[in-house]
Amino acid sequence: MSETPVSILVADDHPMLRAAIVHALQTAMNECRVREASSQSTLEACLAAAHDIDLVLLDLMMPGAIGFSSLLWLRAERPDVPVIVISSDDRPRTVRRAQQFGAAGFVPKAAPVEDLNKAVQRVLDGGLWFESTRAERSEQDAALAARFAQLTPQQFRVLMLMAEGLLNKQIADRLGLAENTVKIHVTAVLSKLDCRSRTQAAVLAKSLDLDEGGSEDT
Repeated sequence: MSETPVSILVADDHPMLRAAIVHALQTAMNECRVREASSQSTLEACLAAAHDIDLVLLDLMMPGAIGFSSLLWLRAERPDVPVIVISSDDRPRTVRRAQQFGAAGFVPKAAPVEDLNKAVQRVLDGGLWFESTRAERSEQDAALAARFAQLTPQQFRVLMLMAEGLLNKQIADRLGLAENTVKIHVTAVLSKLDCRSRTQAAVLAKSLDLDEGGSEDT
């Protein structure tokens, strides 16, 4: 009996880069099924439709995402599926935050294809891949990750729309929910994140941006 093909989801908004990654994966692996997503919404649709995903390769700069928000949403929605972040921003702080927010690996977009293939195999085997640069622990980032980890996937969606400045009715329309349900989610979000206002929660969400959260490491 043949082995079940490895199923990998590539999430990146650049078609040419996605095509290059897909080609690299299918060349390196005999049995590999690859799905593609180009935004946060298509990422969510892919995860909802496919329950056999073994690994996600995730760009941090996609439409509908704020920096690490897609990574945190993935960890909440499918904690059993490892994520390798693939980013053009390979500053030490970015790599460190990716690791502390739950990524199993980090590969710079400028890295050789061989590094990507090695990272994929390492993570599929249950390991981690953070060899491109130093990834030191930050207590501030660890505490931030722990706060966001309390949110359910739906509460995280609500938070991201709050960060866009949407009102409860607008959030309800966007997510297809009753307005009262959104109010309940907002209350839960504020409580879990220990925020006193929507504005404070929005600021916290925007701290996930790659250029937020502190000065750059040297």
